[in-house]
Amino acid sequence: MAATLTPRGGVAPVRRPRKGGPAIVRFYRSAVGKKWVMAVTGIALMGFVLVHLIGNIKLYLSKEELNLYGEALRDMPGHLLPRTWLLWAFRLGLVAAFVLHVHSAWGLTVINRRARPVGYQSKRDYVAATFASRTMRWTGLIVLLYLVFHLMDLTWGNANPDFVRGDPYNNLVYSMQRPAVALVYALANVALAIHLSHGAWSLFQSLGINNPRYNGALRRFAYGFAGIILVGNLSFPIAVQLGLVDLACPGDDPVAECNEESGL
Repeated sequence: MAATLTPRGGVAPVRRPRKGGPAIVRFYRSAVGKKWVMAVTGIALMGFVLVHLIGNIKLYLSKEELNLYGEALRDMPGHLLPRTWLLWAFRLGLVAAFVLHVHSAWGLTVINRRARPVGYQSKRDYVAATFASRTMRWTGLIVLLYLVFHLMDLTWGNANPDFVRGDPYNNLVYSMQRPAVALVYALANVALAIHLSHGAWSLFQSLGINNPRYNGALRRFAYGFAGIILVGNLSFPIAVQLGLVDLACPGDDPVAECNEESGL
C-alpha cells in the first residue's frame, strides 16, 4: 500500500487498484470501464423510457387500448413462453441496468475524489459545466425515489387506494386525479428530463464518439430526446387534472353516465 501527503502534512494510505479477477471485472474497475457501463446501461434505460411513454400514450385512445397494451405486455410472446415470464425477464434486466448505472456513477465519483483529495480552495468557475451536469447526482436521486413511488402507485398498488389489478387505465386516472400525486409526477419528470439532457449527451463522450463536426447534432439530439420525454410525461397529469381524461366504466362508458345509472 502506497502513501501520500495529506493537506496538513501527514501521511495517508492510498489504496492501489485491485488487479485480480476476470478481464471484464478488471475493466469495470477502471474509470473507462465504468464510463462504458454507464453509457450502455444509459442507452438501455433511455430505450425503456421512450417505449414506456409510447405505450402510455394509449391513454388518449381509450380504456380498452391501454388495458390491451398492459395485457399484451403480460402475455408476450404469446404461447411461446408461460405468461409473464418474458415480462419478468425484461424487468430483471432493467433492474440490473439501473443498479449498474447507479453503481458505476458512484464508482466514478469515488475515483474523482481520490484523484483530487484536496478540495477547491476558491469558488469554482462553471464555464463549461451546465446546470444539468452539475446536478446529475441530485436529479438521479430524485428519479430513483420517483421510480420507487411509481412502482408502489401503479404496479404494486399499495400507494393507490383505488388500485385494481389488471386495470391500468383507471389506476392511472385515479392516481393522477390526486393533486399532490400529479405534482409529484410533474416535478419528478422535470428532474428526469434534466438528467436525460446531459446523460444522453455524455454517453457519446463516454463511448469515444466525440468530433466537432457532429457534436452539435449530438447535443441537439440529447435536448430533443429529453424534451420529448418531458412533454409526453407531463401531459398525463395535466390532462387528468384538467378533466380531459376521465375514468371509464366497463364498456368504455363515460364515468358520469355510469354513475347516473348506478345512482351514485
